[in-house]
Amino acid sequence: MRIMCELCANKRGIITTYALVFGAIFLIMLAGLLGFILLQLRQASQKVAWNEAIEIAEAGVNYYRWCLNNEIEGNCLTEKDYYDPVGKLVGKFSLQVSSAVSCGQTIQKEITSTGWTNKSPQIKRKVRVLYARPSVAKYSYILNDNVWIGSDHKIRGPYHSNGGIRMDGENQSLVTSAKDTWLCTSSFGCNYSACPSGCTREGSACRCPGTFTTTKNSNPDLFSFPVPPFDFTGLTIDLAQIKTLTQPYPQKYYWPPVTQLDPGGKGYHLKFLNNGNFEVWIIKGLSSTYAYSLEEDWHYDYFTITSEYRYGNPISIDPSCSLIFFEDNLWPEGVVKGKVTVASANLINPNLDTDVVLPGNIDYTVKDGSDGLALIGERNVLIGPQSPNQMEIRGVFVAQKGRFSRNHYPNNIREILEIYGSIISNGRVGTQWISGSQIVSGYLKRESYFDSNLVYDPPTFIPYISPDYKIVNWEEL
Repeated sequence: MRIMCELCANKRGIITTYALVFGAIFLIMLAGLLGFILLQLRQASQKVAWNEAIEIAEAGVNYYRWCLNNEIEGNCLTEKDYYDPVGKLVGKFSLQVSSAVSCGQTIQKEITSTGWTNKSPQIKRKVRVLYARPSVAKYSYILNDNVWIGSDHKIRGPYHSNGGIRMDGENQSLVTSAKDTWLCTSSFGCNYSACPSGCTREGSACRCPGTFTTTKNSNPDLFSFPVPPFDFTGLTIDLAQIKTLTQPYPQKYYWPPVTQLDPGGKGYHLKFLNNGNFEVWIIKGLSSTYAYSLEEDWHYDYFTITSEYRYGNPISIDPSCSLIFFEDNLWPEGVVKGKVTVASANLINPNLDTDVVLPGNIDYTVKDGSDGLALIGERNVLIGPQSPNQMEIRGVFVAQKGRFSRNHYPNNIREILEIYGSIISNGRVGTQWISGSQIVSGYLKRESYFDSNLVYDPPTFIPYISPDYKIVNWEEL
């Protein structure tokens, strides 16, 4: 009996030992499991907070964009509570704002927004967004009249006209017209006795779709009409404000009617230098060229410079407000460094409008968006009769009351015209003249490219096609 009791006692001792050992193991495993679960819950909570923080930061930039587009920027808070859709307070965002300003005009806004939740305020995420308004540089052409694009013309960029468009060239972007139909006359190559396909005879002209073609060069899938017209009154640049910002004379950026400086002066010749400076030359002599335009019929142009002299020394361009104003006709050319806006207008005599004549090439020192030119003519922007055989011009060219074109000079034919930028013209654009099927004047080949670098970062005073700020760049910091 004693032996059996001793065996029982031994068994009970072993069981107790096993129970303690396995109990300890179980507790260790349970603690590990609970620790793992708590870690997962903590990580899940942090992940939720991480995702919510970026959403709150995004809400911050959207909030400021709303302030910009509603012109209440001065009343917007730089730190604000964020509520979910049911009105529950979730967290906060903090804003830092900087502006790119030129001549008192805001070009771009950079908003940095930091977001966090109230539950995990230590978890913050930050985004930086660049806001800007799209300018007219988004288009290769914006016109306020009917137009015929020749078969030689290659256009890389959106093309719009408030009038009808005969698009016989090559287009790789949208071609839009505000017209549903329009009367295509002989000056646009339409013969009423044999109207183009899709057109119908109407009197001595052809009633054609808002945008149509007679060649296989173009892409009709990119034609769109009618579309809302561009408000050319809204596109008008405030020349008086530009003049005010460059005055008073003798500041180096305002140039009065040339006869105030030289009674025999005929206009100004502006030469851009590739070091960021420019020279102003007073034109003393201009030779005549027999010419034709739809507006003036046959006449003599006095566009070719025969004598001139430099007025003063080269002048540096002010990077804080790069404006130059000429109260007279202007001949610009050269290599532009930086972003510059040049205007030609006579605001003294309301019965006299000035013209800009392009005698030669206009280029940039670099093509990365650092350089840009806005050239504004009160009336016309015209390519002169002595223009280069291979001409290259860069910039946004605005003919406010008139047209961008090259007049018809008999037997004056050039090889190629390359335009990098935008043409904004109130009147019909034309740089080639055809009689029958023969080119009799102008450029045989033309290529137009819009400059994407100037869409959201243009020279000062370039009109915007929308008042609303758009996201140009987004990045998480």
